[in-house]
Amino acid sequence: MDTYTSRKHTPLEDAQGLLAGTALCAFALQMLTSLGLVTGQTAGLAVLISYLSGWSFGAVFFVVNLPFYWLGYRRMGLRFTLKTFASVALLSIFSEVMGPLVTFETLNAWLGAVMFGLITGTGLLIIFRHGGSLGGVGILALYLQDNVGIKAGWVQLGFDLCLFLVAAFVLPPLQVVQSLIGAVVVNLVIALNHRRDRYIAT
Repeated sequence: MDTYTSRKHTPLEDAQGLLAGTALCAFALQMLTSLGLVTGQTAGLAVLISYLSGWSFGAVFFVVNLPFYWLGYRRMGLRFTLKTFASVALLSIFSEVMGPLVTFETLNAWLGAVMFGLITGTGLLIIFRHGGSLGGVGILALYLQDNVGIKAGWVQLGFDLCLFLVAAFVLPPLQVVQSLIGAVVVNLVIALNHRRDRYIAT
């Protein structure tokens, strides 16, 4: 049987982990938005708002996450909240910086949706393993689970269903289906690889 030794990440390890994870997610989001697709959770809400308003994703994502930090502090503590704030800020900055630097002349939408899911899932795993998150609905879901008794998974699923329902009125049906595929791939990557019993350093 494989064994794993628990140890704390150093500040330098955390810094490079959050930088790498958010850079991967920002690149994947450039791919997603170049195809006119959406995704789930808070990032998906920010993408949808940016489509409808013309505002930049980075600015919208940063603002949308602001109400959730108090809940994150109450539920997960100061260290998690600071890392989450840093991750959200980095993703917002990277998204703004990459905008004029990354273009896709040829990108099949089906492949793009799958690759978005794989890259985003990998980026999120790195962020999670260094004690952060990309904030938003996940924090709210955990808070409601603790205080109201509603399962966190149901809260997140309900939010995503509402988000994609709205997207169905904004995007062509084919793009909604492709968006769903990307979101499913993200969740599969996390579900199959995020195991605290296999990787417990923080």
